[in-house]
Amino acid sequence: MKSLWIAVRFSLVWMLVCGLIYPLATTGFAQVLFPKQADGSLMTGEDGAVTGSELLAQNVQSPQLFHPRASMANYDPTASAGSNRAVATADYAKEIGGKVAAVKADNPNLTDIPADLVTASGSGFDPDLSPEAAKAQAARISRATGMSEAALDKLIDDSTKSRQLGIFGEPRVNVNELNEELLKHIKP
Repeated sequence: MKSLWIAVRFSLVWMLVCGLIYPLATTGFAQVLFPKQADGSLMTGEDGAVTGSELLAQNVQSPQLFHPRASMANYDPTASAGSNRAVATADYAKEIGGKVAAVKADNPNLTDIPADLVTASGSGFDPDLSPEAAKAQAARISRATGMSEAALDKLIDDSTKSRQLGIFGEPRVNVNELNEELLKHIKP
């Protein structure tokens, strides 16, 4: 009986430590040291209203805005989903062919289509595009907004983030942040 009581006390103490104290401590440290990230890296508009998160792509259909990568989860953050289809299957080739046709329809002057405009990310809602994929959309946005392609290219260049620590990853553009900047430059 004594060993049972020791086991129960031991379990209760560790449930309290691991289930309450540790999560509260890490949440508290995160709120103090990294408040924006701890709150979800939320983006706010000029009126202070939350417009999205820097971490999650949004389904953008407007011809006036940059479109993110495709999402296998339909941009639903509660349903993170990549695709496990093999690239050598007929279904995958048909799907990519449809996406290529849609990109060409939206951007008729585009000859080279960057892969990230027609393929989904692993999570299903990666907000980053290559600078080339963003620039491939500049002609469409220029026609829709009246903003020059040169101005759009400068906006993309200004929004491009370099490799992390100079060696990890590739240069990238956060489409959500880029669209927020674009909205500041176009007429309502």
